[in-house]
Amino acid sequence: MHTSRTRFGKDIVGEFLPPARPTKKQRVVIIASGAPYEPNKKSLMAFFSDKGYWTITFRYRGSWESKGKFLAQPHDQDIIEVINQLPKGLTDLWTRKKYQLKPDQIIVLSASFGGAAGILASRDKRINKTVAISPVVDWKKPGPDEPYPKLIRYFEEAYGEAFRTVANGWGKLQSGKFFNPVNHIKEIDGNNLLIIHAKDDRTCPYPATKKFALDTGTKLISLAKGDHMGSSTIMTPRFYKIFDKFVKAK
Repeated sequence: MHTSRTRFGKDIVGEFLPPARPTKKQRVVIIASGAPYEPNKKSLMAFFSDKGYWTITFRYRGSWESKGKFLAQPHDQDIIEVINQLPKGLTDLWTRKKYQLKPDQIIVLSASFGGAAGILASRDKRINKTVAISPVVDWKKPGPDEPYPKLIRYFEEAYGEAFRTVANGWGKLQSGKFFNPVNHIKEIDGNNLLIIHAKDDRTCPYPATKKFALDTGTKLISLAKGDHMGSSTIMTPRFYKIFDKFVKAK
């Protein structure tokens, strides 16, 4: 299985993988990772390709190979930049082969940090369905396992220049005024959003998610146990069945 590297706009580097077999409908899954993260989603991309999806991963602005500064602007805008590229086609930067897309459906699969991006991006009408796993819904309510001092130190010491954070980025997050789903409750269409979250999550607190789901009319799959889950959770038969039913529902 070979994924193709490409660019979305001028700044964002990512990868894509066509479906493994022809399909009647062209469905695209955009994966918004948690952070910090390592940009290797090949097993998840292969999983969706085998299911008949076009699959896209990308590096947030200011992280890994992408240009810009991390947390300089809301990262749901990175997802929107990916979607803006789709009508223009995707170019494999090694072979220079260009793939034309006319998606019948655009789905965002997001988790943790990426959950905030996915939820906020769901306001774009071009996105048909959004699935958020263990998402951040309120940056003012960090979990006990990831207080800000510990999280910031880990970003800096463990990832170095992989994340080139803007000077006031962490302060913006802690203020709750920046890139924060809870500030946009009235703009979220809960009919097109599905959240999966475990009650014992100590990174992104479940109570905040439960309230957010109630306030937005979002379907919430609550698990007694599971801790802090990532996007690869969807590869298990139980959760893929939930995903498949949700994205194919009208």
